[in-house]
Amino acid sequence: MSNDGFNLTPAWRSVIVVPVTTSEAQARRGPTAVALAAGVGGLPRPGVAVCHQVTTLDRAKLTERLGTLSPSALAAVEGGLKAALDIP
Repeated sequence: MSNDGFNLTPAWRSVIVVPVTTSEAQARRGPTAVALAAGVGGLPRPGVAVCHQVTTLDRAKLTERLGTLSPSALAAVEGGLKAALDIP
C-alpha cells in the first residue's frame, strides 16, 4: 500500500502493507476484512486483506512477489482501509 514514490526509492527501506490471511476468524471482522478470491493478486487460495492491521515491513523481508490486485480488488481494499481509519 506504500506510495509508489517510496517503493521506487532504494534508500527507503520500509514498505506499508495490508496483511493477507486465510483465517476464518479474521474474515468475520466486518468491513475492515476484505475477502479476496483464490487467484486474485496471485493468491493460491482464498484470503482476507486485514485492513485493520496495516503495518510496515523492511523490504528485505519481501522475497517473492505473487502479483498485483485488479482495480476492483484494490478498490475493495481501499474501502476496508477507509473503514479501519475512519476516512470518509
